[in-house]
Amino acid sequence: MSTSPETLPGLPARQSRGLAQSLRIAPAHSRLVGGSLIMLGGMVLVSLLNFGYNIAVARMLGAAEFSQAAAAVTLLMIVSCLTLAFQMVCAKFVARNATNSEKSHVYRALLRRAWTAGLSIGIVLTIFNRQVAAWLNMPSATLVIVLALGMAFYVPLGVRRGGMQGVYQFRRLSLNFIIETSVKLVSAIVLVHLGYGILGAVAAISISVVAAYFLPPTPIALREQPKAGLPASFGEGIQAIIFFIGQVIINNIDILMVKHFFRPDVAGLYAAVALVGRVLYIASWQVISAMFPIAAAGRSESEGRESRMVVLIPFGFVTAMTVVFMAILGLFPQTILHLLFGAKFNTDSSNLLLLYAAATGGYALSVVLMAYEMSRRIANTGWFQLVISGLVVLGITMFHNTLRDVIVVQQVLMVVLFTAVAVPFVLARRFRTRGAA
Repeated sequence: MSTSPETLPGLPARQSRGLAQSLRIAPAHSRLVGGSLIMLGGMVLVSLLNFGYNIAVARMLGAAEFSQAAAAVTLLMIVSCLTLAFQMVCAKFVARNATNSEKSHVYRALLRRAWTAGLSIGIVLTIFNRQVAAWLNMPSATLVIVLALGMAFYVPLGVRRGGMQGVYQFRRLSLNFIIETSVKLVSAIVLVHLGYGILGAVAAISISVVAAYFLPPTPIALREQPKAGLPASFGEGIQAIIFFIGQVIINNIDILMVKHFFRPDVAGLYAAVALVGRVLYIASWQVISAMFPIAAAGRSESEGRESRMVVLIPFGFVTAMTVVFMAILGLFPQTILHLLFGAKFNTDSSNLLLLYAAATGGYALSVVLMAYEMSRRIANTGWFQLVISGLVVLGITMFHNTLRDVIVVQQVLMVVLFTAVAVPFVLARRFRTRGAA
């Protein structure tokens, strides 16, 4: 007598099916929780190293020159819309292909395209270095040229990270981020002490990106002889680019606009506040990075318990991190800002930390839902996020009398974004649940 894979002997059919389903999905949930914890653990060290870089530059060069380094980092982050788009598409289609040969084929094809894009951006930035430096009030166009080298490597670095992510090599992926930030910190300290000043701090950024491209080596699964499988579609690529253009604008344009509208010392203070607040988003993105390939590999037409848990686990993680992070900043704002950046940074505006963290937390929760939808299908939320990013630019342009005005603009728009993403998400799942019943 055979037993159905959907039932277990000695239990009613409905209960046995539920238990069988729980047993079947346990590996995916275990991988999701384990991957999230690995990425979060690595993020702690990465954040400490990033803080080390920023604190070292801030203390050695002062608020005004620190704003120059922050502008250079932000410029690199703007280009990361392509880096992250390549990473997301690579992770998604590497995870969906069944064999290592097929995964290798997708990986190599995307890597060639990424190099074309990266080199093009580096060349364009080099050609227009004077114009970019003038808009950002940089003291020398050489800073832009030095940064262009890092940008050429930064786009293909996204494919390498997407490959690690797609084969669930979360330890290797975490190590890659650690290598990047370690090299950046050490290089900055050495070069600034050698007398290169802000040029040395910016050069350290490019050096770290080049190092991260080569280390650690490509996973064995992606080195096999390539064999055509499920290709990365054009539509998926456009979706990822639109999504990350909006994300990069929301996460970085405020620093550039404050750099443009305010004095260098005030812009340096804002850069410090943003640096602390974005720790929350960096932590949230580690959880999302673990969720994305697992949701993509396990996509199905049904929206059962497994799919609910794949999104609820990360959402719970991010919610808990937001609450804890805001509580810490609310209790010790002046202590944190003064301890990290020193007496050169005015602590009178330390209440901005909590306001910035609130906006960041709301945005991070929106990204969990948007990334989940994108992992399973082509979604329209990326386009709405792009509209919101444009409104951020418009809002800051209109309201920038104080730094508080700049943050409040972002808070209001992040509430609008979360509402627009969450309400249809909840309604759609309720509709599917009723339909299945």
